[in-house]
Amino acid sequence: MKKKQKTVLENKAHKDTVFRMLYREKTQLLELYNALNGTNYTNEDELFVTTLEGETLLNMKNDVSYIFNDELNLYEHQSTPCPNIPLRDLSYVASIYREQIDISKTYKSIPITIPTPRFIVFYNGTIPMEDEKVYKLSDMFEKKTDHPELELIVRVLNINEGHNEELLKTCKTLRGYSIFVSKVRKYIVETRMKHGKDDEEFFCLPDASRKTIIAEAVNKAIDWCIDNDVLKEFFQEYREEASRVSILEYSAERHLQAIKDEGYDIGHEDGLQQGLEQGIQQGLEQGIRQGLEQGIKQGITASVELLKDMELDDATIIQKICEKYKLTPEQANKYL
Repeated sequence: MKKKQKTVLENKAHKDTVFRMLYREKTQLLELYNALNGTNYTNEDELFVTTLEGETLLNMKNDVSYIFNDELNLYEHQSTPCPNIPLRDLSYVASIYREQIDISKTYKSIPITIPTPRFIVFYNGTIPMEDEKVYKLSDMFEKKTDHPELELIVRVLNINEGHNEELLKTCKTLRGYSIFVSKVRKYIVETRMKHGKDDEEFFCLPDASRKTIIAEAVNKAIDWCIDNDVLKEFFQEYREEASRVSILEYSAERHLQAIKDEGYDIGHEDGLQQGLEQGIQQGLEQGIRQGLEQGIKQGITASVELLKDMELDDATIIQKICEKYKLTPEQANKYL
């Protein structure tokens, strides 16, 4: 199949991310491909970028995609769990095939071949997740079937520090990105506390004030990365742009709302399911209560991890968790 090479240009109308910026270049894409597949390819000219930049009729935009070794690789980066990603990827892959293949050939009797699609999400959110999980399009079907006639499988890889260590060790760029994200989160908490703002107060600040604190944290993280040779050349060359997109990307609202939404969604879904199965209101109320409790627990766990990253002693962490979540020391100690 003849592949139409697509030039990667920054689209000012699309809010970029550091992840997207890192993988604009074929060198980094090939490094990531090799790390994921245990290969050692070196010819970047064989890699064809297919990232959707919103320039087509459907105005589709995805994070990163490219054709290499007869495979169409679609990579997404997410900071919150999203079981709906298979449906999004279905739209992306259809749009890419539409760009790369002459649709008139599909009406002919001669079979055509297409690059094998592969779908991966790189997750670095604060809600705990295992090293790897799988989302399937068929899980979203209203009517379940043992043999779905349309399937799309997405691998979700946790790239937070302490997860998928072999992958991060093999891919220097991905490891550097993971470290950068960890440092930004750490410095946002430190900077917020330096200004005397807890989570809720920070969340309620005017946008300009909140962005000032985030900007200070982001630039401190970039300084640390440059000083410690983590994505050093990237940050030296693209510091201004990387700082700008990070300030937009890292919002207190994202962290807090993710925790709140997670608790609500789990409670709503669990409660609804239990209520329907039991046929009584008590089941609905119990499911909602249990889901909210689970969401709060996840929020506490995420907060503890952030405080540990600041290298605070256990007593200080317990004190802060007690104050924030109105727990006794015995209750807070369970999360250490």
